[in-house]
Amino acid sequence: MNTQSDWQTPNISRRGFLQWLLGFSVVSTVAGILVPVIGYLWPPSRQGVGYQGPIPVGAVEDFPVGAGKVVPVNDKPVIIVNTKAGGIKAFSAICTHLGCVVDWKKEKGVIHSPCHEGLFNPVTGAVVGGPPPRPLPPYELTIKDGKVYVGKPLGQIYGA
Repeated sequence: MNTQSDWQTPNISRRGFLQWLLGFSVVSTVAGILVPVIGYLWPPSRQGVGYQGPIPVGAVEDFPVGAGKVVPVNDKPVIIVNTKAGGIKAFSAICTHLGCVVDWKKEKGVIHSPCHEGLFNPVTGAVVGGPPPRPLPPYELTIKDGKVYVGKPLGQIYGA
């Protein structure tokens, strides 16, 4: 039979609980600041396997005329555009001005950088407006058996 004396409740004062809570808060705050700083200073090593050849990014039907789409290729954004004048083309989707990821403006028929309204020609990658200093570098692009493959960049990628 259980009696009141068999069940001992811990004696924690209000002051003791608040001191414990304050200590926990300080330790959590310091850890929350130090962990990202340490992760930045000593990033995990990445084992790059290098270039493995062209990567499939979709079927030809995924890129209709007058459309553009950003796809990942080897951890880099690449914009695939299909125009009447140039067909399917691939360019780095990293703006040469400040490194923003570009997008497709269907109504204007241009590649658009949202940072400072940079505009690029979808056939050549050349700058047609805004502050970007250089054109978007093209990527190797091949079409085989109805699939679109993107290879390596044919120019210097911003930030690389």
